[in-house]
Amino acid sequence: MTLTTAATLSRVLADLSQLNPQNKVYYTSVTKDTGVSSEYNVTGNGIQLLTSQDPFDNVVAHVGDGVLTTVTTEQLTALKALPHLYSLKGSSTVVNIDLNLQDYSIVPTFKDLGYPTFISNDLDTVVAHGTLAYQLAISNKEPVFHFINFAAVDPATVYNQELDLPRFQFEELAAFELENAEHFKTYPGASASPSTLVINLSPYGPQFAPVAAKLNALLVDIAIYRPWTLAQFLEALPGSIRKIAIVEGSSKAVSTTGAGFDPLLLDFFDNFNALAERKIDQIILSNVGRLSDAEAALTQIVNNVQGAAPEQSLYLGEDICSSSTAEYSEAIKNVINLEAAYIKVLNQLFDGNLNVLNEYGNECINTKSPEYGFGAFLHAQSDREALVAQVKKSLDPALFSTVPGANELVKLLSQWVSSTEAQLNEAQLNEANDLAQEIYTILQGNQDCEAVLELLKLAPSVEQLLFRSHWLIGSDAWSYDLGNSGVHHVITSKKNINMLIIDSEPYSEVAKRESKVHKKNVGLYAMNFHDVYVASVAVYSSYTQLLTAFIEASSFNGPSVILAYLPYHSENDTALEVLKETKNAVESGYWPLYRYDPRKEDDATGEIAFTLDSAIIKKELQTFLDRENLLTLLTNQYAELSKNLELSVSDAITRKQENRAKAAYTELLEGLSGPPLHIYYASDGGNATAVATKLCKRALSVGLKATVLSMDDILLEDLAGEENVIFVTSTAGQGEFPQDGKTFWEELKGSNDIDLSALNFAVFGLGDSQYWPRKEDAHYFNKPAKDLFGRLELSAAKPLIPLGLGDDQDADGFQTAYSEWEPKLWESLGVSAEGMIEEKPWTNEDIKATSDFLRGGLAEGLVDESTLNISADDTQLAKFHGLYMQDDRDIRETRKAQGLEPLYAFMARVRLPGGIATPDQWLTLDGLSDETGNGTMKITTRATFQLHGIFKKDMKHTMRTINSQLLDSLAAAGDVNRNLMVSALPGNAKVHKQISQMGYNISEALLPNTTAYYDIWLKGPDARDKDPNWEKLFQNRQGGPTTKKTLLADNSLVDVEPLYGPVYLPRKFKVNITVPPYNDVDVWSSDIGMIAIVDPATDIVLGYNMYAGGGMGSTHNNKKTYARRGSFLGFIEPNDCIQVIQAVVAIQRDNGCRSDRKHARLKYTIDDMSIDVFNAKVEEAVGKKFGPERPFEITSNCDYFGWIKDESGMNHFTSFVENGRLLDTPDKPQRTGFKKVAEYMKETGSGDFRLTGNQHVLICNIADEHLDNVKAIMKKYCIDNTDLSGIRKVSSSCVGLPTCGLAFSESERYMPVLLTQLEDVLEEYGLRHDAVVARMTGCPNGCSRPYLAEIAFIGKAPNTYNIMLGGGYYGERLNKLYKASVKDEDIVDIVRPLFKRWALERNEDEHFGDFCVRVGIIKPTLEGRLIHEDVSEDAY
Repeated sequence: MTLTTAATLSRVLADLSQLNPQNKVYYTSVTKDTGVSSEYNVTGNGIQLLTSQDPFDNVVAHVGDGVLTTVTTEQLTALKALPHLYSLKGSSTVVNIDLNLQDYSIVPTFKDLGYPTFISNDLDTVVAHGTLAYQLAISNKEPVFHFINFAAVDPATVYNQELDLPRFQFEELAAFELENAEHFKTYPGASASPSTLVINLSPYGPQFAPVAAKLNALLVDIAIYRPWTLAQFLEALPGSIRKIAIVEGSSKAVSTTGAGFDPLLLDFFDNFNALAERKIDQIILSNVGRLSDAEAALTQIVNNVQGAAPEQSLYLGEDICSSSTAEYSEAIKNVINLEAAYIKVLNQLFDGNLNVLNEYGNECINTKSPEYGFGAFLHAQSDREALVAQVKKSLDPALFSTVPGANELVKLLSQWVSSTEAQLNEAQLNEANDLAQEIYTILQGNQDCEAVLELLKLAPSVEQLLFRSHWLIGSDAWSYDLGNSGVHHVITSKKNINMLIIDSEPYSEVAKRESKVHKKNVGLYAMNFHDVYVASVAVYSSYTQLLTAFIEASSFNGPSVILAYLPYHSENDTALEVLKETKNAVESGYWPLYRYDPRKEDDATGEIAFTLDSAIIKKELQTFLDRENLLTLLTNQYAELSKNLELSVSDAITRKQENRAKAAYTELLEGLSGPPLHIYYASDGGNATAVATKLCKRALSVGLKATVLSMDDILLEDLAGEENVIFVTSTAGQGEFPQDGKTFWEELKGSNDIDLSALNFAVFGLGDSQYWPRKEDAHYFNKPAKDLFGRLELSAAKPLIPLGLGDDQDADGFQTAYSEWEPKLWESLGVSAEGMIEEKPWTNEDIKATSDFLRGGLAEGLVDESTLNISADDTQLAKFHGLYMQDDRDIRETRKAQGLEPLYAFMARVRLPGGIATPDQWLTLDGLSDETGNGTMKITTRATFQLHGIFKKDMKHTMRTINSQLLDSLAAAGDVNRNLMVSALPGNAKVHKQISQMGYNISEALLPNTTAYYDIWLKGPDARDKDPNWEKLFQNRQGGPTTKKTLLADNSLVDVEPLYGPVYLPRKFKVNITVPPYNDVDVWSSDIGMIAIVDPATDIVLGYNMYAGGGMGSTHNNKKTYARRGSFLGFIEPNDCIQVIQAVVAIQRDNGCRSDRKHARLKYTIDDMSIDVFNAKVEEAVGKKFGPERPFEITSNCDYFGWIKDESGMNHFTSFVENGRLLDTPDKPQRTGFKKVAEYMKETGSGDFRLTGNQHVLICNIADEHLDNVKAIMKKYCIDNTDLSGIRKVSSSCVGLPTCGLAFSESERYMPVLLTQLEDVLEEYGLRHDAVVARMTGCPNGCSRPYLAEIAFIGKAPNTYNIMLGGGYYGERLNKLYKASVKDEDIVDIVRPLFKRWALERNEDEHFGDFCVRVGIIKPTLEGRLIHEDVSEDAY
């Protein structure tokens, strides 16, 4: 055909579309044509497609073999059609795209589709490129993009040449290549040796040309964007080029932080070596809007790229403003900074329809679990479902009889319901939200209708009616422990929610590679559910695929998971560095790009749901998918397992099989090859688990099919067929297997006929050669490992390598032996250890740093009904909220046998600075102990309350109830200052008031500033609140948890910890205050001890002798750990106390050890730097010298029981509560007694309670007129008993078994029994009324302050204790080990002769501890670090 002269752009496009008679022509428009022809309807009779109705869905449905298709549209519609454009592959389709927004960044957006792409800015080029486009489409049967700047081609412009356009027939054309086509248009004028190349992708080429020549710059326009290669492009350049300036047309100015990003840069960074070989050292992309002075603009661009520090994101010109450009700039064109790349893309694509539930990089990020935000989403969905149900009930016009146009309203409501059940793309979201707004306007205007009011109850604002694209955004840390984490909960929820997991760790960091390989498999894990959209994307690899994935995920009506790669070392990384990392990761197969859309699965057509977008690993990943095809393969391969699961009558066996199935499934998902390796562990403290897990990861990293499970999950009958098995076990008790290995060991030991001749095995044990230091006990060292190794050999199993025995006493602990054992293992398996990588351990410091100021996943974990437990990380964070996750160890084995998890429940500790409780507070806590607890209350050794046995479903209600009495639990535990304890001091009201107020002030000053506590527990109403005013009460409380975030200068609201910082302290911190002559708080036991110096004439506290560095925690036989008595810091006046303590906290924060929690307390910080240096640092921080120690006298550290009247005439009674446990027994209904006293106090308005550090309760401030009534109540309920032995009055015990997870032995439950036995001995020697400070703990951590006791029993193993002697009666001296590893039945026999000798040889009024030191039974401990010195050999 002949194209006549004077042809306009419209006529050119019309004639080009007729080059083949079978052409089907489409065009898009915003509204239906009503006689006005669209500029895109070039033929006049094209098929119209509305932009709001997903036009390319229609196009894709009609393309086919032997059919030519032409579509003319504009760039925003083309961008949103990305998911459909993939489906055009193999079709003869020409897409003419008007660059109507003058934004050329859309061109490289389509780069990864690989379709031929032309750019035309004038009519001549339109003709040339149009002809080539149709020839390519027909001959090669492939889609072609033709970007045309309609505005640049003035409508008055005509094509003045005659040109015969050939008619292209499908059957006539052979494959066609663009080898001779002009990919780049070069402008003349540059010298022969230009130093700068200007690559132009804008309409300003002709205007740039004159000035380019003046600047000695070579100017080229991009004419054909695809196909091309960087190598061919570089070959055509003059060898003098050193700088490349890329100019890209843009509709809007750009602002960034960090390095700029643009998909076009990817083309020029494709081959770094080629750029380096050509000595090209700078590539800068600049954007231009509407230019009034093209010459000045290009001059600035060239000068910028030639500068020493060029601006990375230069923008010149004015924004091209219109409603379309505004929409497009929000949808696509913000430069993406490093930290927020993917979030910015989401914002661009979805704008006002985006609902980000938690932003990655935001202050409220939860990096360990996506459940932050998911709970809120589920709550909102529940409300939404209620609204939908109500709307469905209201689809009857008769219900809206008073509403004008009732039929129309019902129609709108019906459409709204349909939208809630549909899969909505971005355009449909906008339409649905317009519909929602229309409905809400009608409802608001007709509130005289009952049906309308019912709807407005559920939709009080338009927000409840709107449609959103919901996203959870977080880090790759979410990918750990998929089976138990929030990731699993989200992907199995079947809810319409999208999850974006951003992985920012660079591939080049080899040390982290193995964890990354593991973490990315969340995508493969999710695909196996068949109803989850999954994509793996990388913004710096395939921008096209990224946008497609986001659009597809948002429109998918169900859960979506997008794994997004953004590797950078620091915020200062350049785009080039990030691009290099991404390129290496994708091309190596480390980070595959793919999309899985369950909607595409069609057995009839053979279409599959999985699309691989990174061809380099296509074969490898396709093999993986073929071999391990979803869950079907698992059930086929393990048919017998499935049968067993169905038929098993034992829940325990079923659980084992399920765990093994999970391990096998994990193996399948890993897609690994090589010899199988099964690793089993038995662990109480976690070390063996960590070793086994690390070993498994290292095996996986070199291609072994490795699994790791607890020995609890071993099926003995299957063991023989497992080929290579590794056992890692720690040592419990006296050479016993840990709890999770006992069942297996008993089964193996009792199976006399088992044949393990086909089994290869290795064993590594973890033990402590000095834990049982006596020679006759040496066989306990690593006994489980030794026994297991011997039993396996006896069963004919073949050892791979000799037995490995780790010893905590070695320089590096068990690692010393392990580092020699592991290489031998790899050698025996014929595996090279080269390339194996170490993973940085995840520590408490990491947990705190990534917790978003102590939030973690607590809120989401609380509503997870699949388990009674919370995650391990959240267990650590819960301590900061005053919560400990525990389980009832008495029934652990029984539940295990039933196939049940341990009976997990919380212990909640109240923050009670000063130890004072009102009657209302007491009654509230007492009520909670029944309502949500285990029916008891515990008075702690830090003078506060603990409630035990609270299931997590009740935890929020419990916390809100506690706070309703202006109490809280914030910082009652964790690496912060904990509950502040003061002397009970019942005999002096004036002094007690002063120290109590000081304690309160210090506690408030050291309270964490995070709003996490308020947000998780107190914010908003709760259905179980007993009073609707609680919400206001929590908001308006003076002191206590922070309720509002800090407003920064940029108007952002954030959590700020001015004292602690985001990682808080290395370990816990404690403050005690006492008043001589009493030391009922053990003032030298805490990080800060304060001895009040009181003016005896006025009872005014003049100041405090302050001591620093006390601490009780220790580890058995670890001489690097020790208890320590506080050292004198200085005499501090009352007004300076808070400033001094804050200085101490800050010094500990900055200098305390964060790499070893056993060395993290303030006591070690002081000893590491010396007390003199430490004191000098504190004085320097405060800005003044402290005074010398004031004289004082301490005579006791016990409580005084009975009644006492203070100077104001009020009466106080100290009541004995054994080991602080308040409960009712048939002979001692104490808990009820205190409840009755509290009720009487409330009724009469007289009295309150004080708690003591020795775990007792004071009934205080009873006026004389009420005294008799109170005494009567006390007598009735047995809380007035003062007839106690001297040793029992001053005894104390921690909780120990069954709830404390750290306890080795009984404590609270055994101490009364032992005391009864010791009382008999003391009475025999006439010592019943002589006080002996006796304390017991179930472990060496020292909660009952045993190291300051005259005699202490410290749990070492079940029914086994270390006996300590020689502590000071006043708490002034530490004790020392007297006998190690004493069985409970032997304690009395060992102690009896000591008491006898004391009775016979002591000086007048000489206390037991002093006597033991004086006569040489024990050496005195004069300094904490010397507590392990001078221990008699007989001790062992």
